Formats: sequence, C-alpha cells, structure tokens
Amino acid sequence: MKKGRIDVYLVAGGKYHDIDFARLELLKLLHADERFRVRVGEDYRDIEAIRAADFLMTYTCDVVPTESELAGLKAFLADGKRWFALHGTNSILQFLKDGRVDSPDKAPEFMEILGTQFVAHPPICTYRVDVSDPDHALTRGIEPFEVEDELYLSRDTGDYHLLLETHFEGKAPGFVVEDWVDDRPQPVLYLRSYGNGEVLYLTLGHCRGKYDLQSLGVEEYEPVERCSWQYPIYYELLRRGIAWAAGDLEG
Repeated sequence: MKKGRIDVYLVAGGKYHDIDFARLELLKLLHADERFRVRVGEDYRDIEAIRAADFLMTYTCDVVPTESELAGLKAFLADGKRWFALHGTNSILQFLKDGRVDSPDKAPEFMEILGTQFVAHPPICTYRVDVSDPDHALTRGIEPFEVEDELYLSRDTGDYHLLLETHFEGKAPGFVVEDWVDDRPQPVLYLRSYGNGEVLYLTLGHCRGKYDLQSLGVEEYEPVERCSWQYPIYYELLRRGIAWAAGDLEG
C-alpha cells in the first residue's frame, strides 16, 4: 500500500443522470481513505490538474474531451497512471429528428483509449452478471449476481481483459441500433492497458433524479432511479476499483 498523500481527480458531469447523487456517493468513498486529496470537475478542461493527479476517476454521460484535453489524457496514461471510468464515460449521444438515439463515431481516439463505446441499452431491467476472471484481485471471491440497471451494449474499440460480463439478445427500443441478436459477452468490468497506464471500466451505476431530463422537455421525471447504487456488490466493486487505482490492489 502506497504511503503518503494521493491526489485524485474526479470528473463528475454530463447529461440525463443524477450527477449530484453519483458525485456525492463517490466522494464519500474517496473520503474514507485519509491519503486521498480530491479535486472535482465536470469535464476534462482542467487537464493540467488531471495530469498532476495520481489517478483519475470519471462518472460522466456525453462528455467528450477536446483535442488538447485528449492529448493530456494520453500523456496522463503514458506516465503510467490509472483511470477508473464508470457508467457513461464512453457515451456519445445524438438525438435524431425521428426520436431515436444514435451513438455516432465522433471521437474515435477517445473511445480507443477506453476500449469500448456505448451503443444502446434495453429498458432498465434485472440481469445477471457473471465473473469472467475469478482469479483476478478485482473479482476474487465475487459470485455471479443480479442487478437492476441499464444493461450497456457496447462496441469494442480496443483490446481489454474481461473481468465481469453479461449477455443480451433482444431489442433496445429507441436506439438506432435496436436489434441485438449476437449473444456475445457484453463487458461489465474490464481492464485495458494503454501506453504505460491502465483503464478500469465499470458499466454499472445508472442513476436519475426528478429534474435530469428537463433538457428533453420532461419537467419532472418519476420514479427516481438508483439502479446498482442500491446493491452492496456495487459499492464493493467501487471500493476495489478505487484500491486498484491507488495502486493498492494488483492482479
């Protein structure tokens, strides 16, 4: 375990989610470790502070770095640092005139870093998560479990080491890519090496409050959605991910 101060940069921002709730829950987890000193932003604009941090943590939706910010993220990983990315970090959303949601390929270098790009999800449902690698420290001792959440359907943009997975065949109504007939493993938790650094991606963790869809014309959204945040196993995965990002947990 690393001794002394560890600087953390948390990016918590974006659309259609209860970012206030997620930010607070993540800060509570980070505050439990007295070594951590945390700076918070809603996007990647303070890229110099991000580069100076010991590790990066992100909970975003439809937040894409600029060209200079992307270069900074690459340099951050080139320095051998770690990035713990959550839920919609890999999302780009475009609402079409016909009401469907597209996930355009507008930031290929960013998605290459992350290893996947969000494409669609079926309506919130309960689904099973299986352990792909039971011997890794991030998943050791974890049994298959069920959660109610957005089941992320993604396309691969790079190689990664799969730790948790799920499967889906069916429809994702409202998305441009609606039909999913290939029952390949859908990543839930994975590790990706990039440069000298690493990215840990966890797709679980949707949350939405009453006022998070006002930009889409929904004044008050009901019911409030907490999904995986209601399950102890999610917090266990978050704690392990934070320990990994801090260098306290190795495979």
